[in-house]
Amino acid sequence: MSADIKSLRSSIRSVDSMLHLTSAMGLVASSKIYRASEEMIKARQYAETLKIMTATLASCPECQRSPYMRTEGEERTRLVVIAGDRGLCGGYNSNVFKAAEEFPEAEKLCIGKRACERFGGELTLCGGYTCEQGHELAVKLCEDFAGGKFDRLGLVSTEYVSMMTQTASVKWLLPFEKAEGSRAGGIEFEPDEVSVMNAAVVEYVYGMIMWGVREGFASENAARRMAMDNAGRNAREMLDDLRLTYNRARQGAITQEITEIVAGSGR
Repeated sequence: MSADIKSLRSSIRSVDSMLHLTSAMGLVASSKIYRASEEMIKARQYAETLKIMTATLASCPECQRSPYMRTEGEERTRLVVIAGDRGLCGGYNSNVFKAAEEFPEAEKLCIGKRACERFGGELTLCGGYTCEQGHELAVKLCEDFAGGKFDRLGLVSTEYVSMMTQTASVKWLLPFEKAEGSRAGGIEFEPDEVSVMNAAVVEYVYGMIMWGVREGFASENAARRMAMDNAGRNAREMLDDLRLTYNRARQGAITQEITEIVAGSGR
């Protein structure tokens, strides 16, 4: 009986220690969510503006000559995969990996420690990813696409819907689809439409990458907060059950000792 009590006491200490850990991680994630959400909203607004600008340019007949409008091929795919830097965030990382693995033949460039560990590549941290790094990557991707090194560029990232919901998906960035009709009527471009289009594409790819990074970082912290809340709730329930079992075992041991003492004194 004493061995059972000792084992229960050890289990209670372990679960209590885990409860403190999950509570601390949940608080850290909560403290990061507000600032991450602000950065995410700014990145969303910038990306939406770039989408409108490139859609306007793509509607110009002259821009059909741009290398970013070509549609032949689509066999060689390159994906920019954005995942988290750490685990303990529910299904956040696994959902990103699942979306990326739908294209097993694609070349993958990774942002985030977990993505680099899964698919290989140079280690970059999502939480500390800078605008300079994003712009360098965008320039390289656009140069490689224009040079015919790959035919399709996608971004695997997570969209923040709410604290409860984050959705991983693939967004195709290049090539641009041919726009029907003319939405650029009355707009004059200097020096010409194609030159403006080629310059704008780099900014568009850069903006989408940074949107994915900011959105992913906010999603990671939201997912971690929810995962730690669930883990803490389970730990408290387990702790209550262990303490109840421990108290019953301790009471039983005391009762047994009293019984043995009474039985011994009657002889």
